Amino acid sequence: MELTAKHEEYWRKNLVITAILMVIWFLATFVEGWYARELNSITFLGFPLGFYMSAQGSLIIYVVIIGFYARYMNRLDKEYDVHEEEVK
Repeated sequence: MELTAKHEEYWRKNLVITAILMVIWFLATFVEGWYARELNSITFLGFPLGFYMSAQGSLIIYVVIIGFYARYMNRLDKEYDVHEEEVK
């Protein structure tokens, strides 16, 4: 089955947003952990930033990533008419 230009554009946009969000995930997970000692010199809400990011900040970022991706893909699905029909 050959994809149409519209389908290719849809998948290209999907892959671009996925790549961007994966970079943000990588930064929040691995780069933050790698530089935790340096980040601890900064305080956030009374806690060292490295500790806060490991304990709470990364989790908040993950939830934001999931929420953003869900909203973005729902909008993209409707734009390209590949969304699921609502059940009444």
